[in-house]
Amino acid sequence: MAELLVIRHGQASFGAGDAAAYDQLTDLGYTQSRLLGDLLRDLDWVPDRVVTGTLARHRQTLDGIGFDTAAEEHAGWNEYDFHDLLTAKHSGVLPENVQKDRQSHFRALKTTLREWQDGGLTGASENWTQFSDRVEQARSHAVRAGAERVLVVSSGGVIGKLVSATLQTPPAQMIALNLQVKNTSMTRFIFTERAFFLSEFNATPHFADNDRSVYMSYS
Repeated sequence: MAELLVIRHGQASFGAGDAAAYDQLTDLGYTQSRLLGDLLRDLDWVPDRVVTGTLARHRQTLDGIGFDTAAEEHAGWNEYDFHDLLTAKHSGVLPENVQKDRQSHFRALKTTLREWQDGGLTGASENWTQFSDRVEQARSHAVRAGAERVLVVSSGGVIGKLVSATLQTPPAQMIALNLQVKNTSMTRFIFTERAFFLSEFNATPHFADNDRSVYMSYS
């Protein structure tokens, strides 16, 4: 059976300001990407199809991984716009602690995502149904016939949604999955023309030894 390996991007620039400023890898993000690429080559796991979202942090992560396979882009792999959702939640003015403090940010994000899933945040640029639909379109595009090893670089919310949909969990479970996803972690699916299964979630063997565990991050 064929494999779909979905990678979360390397560490991005949390607290940098707006969405565009966040959408850049840090030096740590590039190191994480390089270590993952080294691992995949050591395992002789070379993709015959590569897809990324359209975000800079997706493309930069793929550059760090270092495969030569020409990459396609599909906007369905892009993260939900959490800056937009949080701004909608807070009536157009994002509190500084939500923007700068990680604990405050992720606490606010959890409640905001629940409201979004329940049909709230009507001022947001994308609703929950639209997000869910585009993730499914991206998955269908990636697993179309013609490849046995598909590598995708995406984001934590998309990975959480894809795992949740595959396991047919309640929507709220997507939030818990989303917030677990580590930078440059691997989530693996097995697929055929008629079947699609989760095989591995959020794996980071490239950080497994003591010397490399310091490179692990979640945002």
